[in-house]
Amino acid sequence: MVEEKEKAAFICVKDTLDGAYPSLVLAINAARQGMESKVFYSFMGLNMVLKGGAERAKFVPPGVMGAIPGMSTIATGMMKKKITKANIPSLAELQEVAQLEGVELIACKMTVDMMEIDEDKLIEDVVVWTAEDFMKYARHCKICLFTS
Repeated sequence: MVEEKEKAAFICVKDTLDGAYPSLVLAINAARQGMESKVFYSFMGLNMVLKGGAERAKFVPPGVMGAIPGMSTIATGMMKKKITKANIPSLAELQEVAQLEGVELIACKMTVDMMEIDEDKLIEDVVVWTAEDFMKYARHCKICLFTS
């Protein structure tokens, strides 16, 4: 009898650097531990699986600093320098690593419909699931995390 892999699911709803990295890093590590691993992108997180979306991700400082005009551009540049200095892959590179490691990237059907997104604008190999599809998977997961 073939033993079924443990399952992991991660939900990403933000299109910022600090919103998108955690789900990918956790999903990759789950896959590396032999788990079936998926990332479900919904609402603004869906931008991460649009062609060029990962490259457009910004870092918005919390609180009042994030409200200052131009601050997110400055903070994004600083954060990307820190990411590069620490030898951390870019979000686009990390998505590619995730897919190579067997992590499935999933776009939320409701968000695709709501934002009127043509599915050919999604990066390669992204699948579209309804909330029901995701729940059928998530209910059998050993790990199911909402990253924000």
